[in-house]
Amino acid sequence: MPQDKLSEFVNAQAAELDIPGVAVGVLLDGQEIYAAHGSTSLGNPLPVDEKTLFSLGSVSKTFTATALMRLVAEGKVDLDEPVRRYVPELKLADERTAAQITVLNLLNHTAGLDWNLIDDGEGDRSLAGLVAKLPRLPLIAPPGARASYSQAGYNLAGRIVEKVTGLPFEQAMASLVLEPVGLADTVYGLSEVMVRKFAVGYNRGEDGEMHPARPWAGFKEGARGDNPGGGLASSVSDLLRWARFQLGEGEGLLPAEALHRMRERTVELRASSLGDGFGICWFLHDLDGLRGIGHGGSGNGQFAELLIVPERGFAVVSLANAGPDGYAFNQSVVRWALEHCLGVVEKTAEPVPYDEGRAQEVVGRYEIDALNLDIATEGTRLTLAVGIKPEIREASEEDMPPDHPAAGIGFLPGDADEYLVTEGGLKGQRGYFSRDADGAVTGVDLAGRLFNRVARAS
Repeated sequence: MPQDKLSEFVNAQAAELDIPGVAVGVLLDGQEIYAAHGSTSLGNPLPVDEKTLFSLGSVSKTFTATALMRLVAEGKVDLDEPVRRYVPELKLADERTAAQITVLNLLNHTAGLDWNLIDDGEGDRSLAGLVAKLPRLPLIAPPGARASYSQAGYNLAGRIVEKVTGLPFEQAMASLVLEPVGLADTVYGLSEVMVRKFAVGYNRGEDGEMHPARPWAGFKEGARGDNPGGGLASSVSDLLRWARFQLGEGEGLLPAEALHRMRERTVELRASSLGDGFGICWFLHDLDGLRGIGHGGSGNGQFAELLIVPERGFAVVSLANAGPDGYAFNQSVVRWALEHCLGVVEKTAEPVPYDEGRAQEVVGRYEIDALNLDIATEGTRLTLAVGIKPEIREASEEDMPPDHPAAGIGFLPGDADEYLVTEGGLKGQRGYFSRDADGAVTGVDLAGRLFNRVARAS
């Protein structure tokens, strides 16, 4: 694939979506191809390139999981052992759950933990401090019952790394993974970011203007308890090096079978645009017969996407510094690269016409720890809105990402209660509604997370 074709597409998409700065990398046939557009900052601009750092958000989880797999290969951690073997002080809202959840439950999001605890900037903000607060975290299902994406689960996994190695998490990650793989520009914390070229995140305000996102990465500085689940910053060139490592044989860090085990399905995901299952951390994708593994991430005004197709030695990375359209940009880059490099064309689902009866069954409010999700009807249209809880937004001294306003959704064919978001910043996301034994709707899955129903429409 010629570099100029990739650059042409990246430039056009970034301009159309009005994103200040983007960086894209493709690995194909052993060759790395880069394209970048725009600047690191509107106020103090430098040209974005393949060395520019962006916040990775949840792509950080792939590094945490790989470090744990190295500890597994060394016989220091057992995936099937209870987490309490390594973190004996663990307490949760339910004692049985605290005693039962395993390391694997954390790594494939089946521990039954809600999304996360919000860092309020107070008290002990280390991993040990976060674990001490976990009894406040809601539990959404028994361990192993279902997958629901949990930041808290990965942060707890990071505490396992600390306890087993006897090192602070960030130092352990450097010695276990980052330094051996040669990832010199993959770092935790603003003190490391600010000595490199980095992209400022932006959110589009109600006035239509771009405003710098504060805090920079989505977590207040000092929130070390969130580093395992989302604290890394990195560049496109480092992420392609990371993809090469994942495509390799372990490079002496861990046996190839341990690395490749991360790609094997451990649990299915239902009706999710993120993938059709989890391996160990990785979202698994069926790409028209090819097998893909990937992970996305979102911070405050920054979005990251990584997709690898092992059997073709292919990887694509896309980083963007504007919300909410950075997500749409990254998805378009992945689709374009799959089509032009591998001949894989994404099949688009078509919702069925609006059904008033089905709509009335699902309207109401759903929630997780930090977010409210509202399903409503507008005439012959069903909509979904997601927003940070007002009390959290009001209590915060920091800027927060804007809410996703009401956008159209439609049920997909069949009777599985599956839906598709058809417009807005979440366009293309798929999910489903869950029901109790009596058939009443009790929750909705979006972005791999279960939002429990707390109110029906009045």
